Amino acid sequence: MRPHSLRTRRTQRRTMQALMTLCVLALLPSAWLFISTGDRLRSTADAPRTGVAMVFGAGLWQGEPSPYLAHRLDAAAELYRAGKVRAVLVTGDNSRTDYDEPDAMRAYLTRHGVPDRAVVSDYAGFDTWDSCARAKRIFGVREAILLSQDFHIRRAVALCEAAGVTSYGVGVAEKHDVTWYAGGAREVLAASKAALDAVVRPDPHFLGAREDGIDRALGAAR
Repeated sequence: MRPHSLRTRRTQRRTMQALMTLCVLALLPSAWLFISTGDRLRSTADAPRTGVAMVFGAGLWQGEPSPYLAHRLDAAAELYRAGKVRAVLVTGDNSRTDYDEPDAMRAYLTRHGVPDRAVVSDYAGFDTWDSCARAKRIFGVREAILLSQDFHIRRAVALCEAAGVTSYGVGVAEKHDVTWYAGGAREVLAASKAALDAVVRPDPHFLGAREDGIDRALGAAR
């Protein structure tokens, strides 16, 4: 065999090995999420009584919760009606005056039977880590049931656990359409940031003063 052909084959082999190594490294954060949260996933039927449910924002359509967000809120309302939670922390984006996820979430919940006094709003839940860190540091949440879609719930549980909140995740099932597959693909990329956040535990984008909304909501429900 000619030396040139040998060099070409060696180069191809090394390139393939490098690509395989990169693929393994890229998937390690996703594997961590899967392994670390395996015993923390529940359904609304077998979720424990924790006092607090936490709903992550998922976008608005013309000022109303998107279908994905509405399904998360439906699950939270179901937990409230079943007596498994006494307060619902809605955490989302209100970085612009014309975009207010938490208030839209609150209005939806009150229309579906959750008293306004039981809903607490976090207006600076700009991403999953911020929502988890603020739940612990601003609202004093120690234990919660988390509500999100099934492709996101493991990351939410892992990050809230890292933030100091004992967490149980209820993953809302959805039809496997384009939106679902896009969300699942995004999670592969987001897993790397989640692993970094869990290790570094940065301050959220906005911290602010301690709030007693959860304490008041729980106290009013007793």
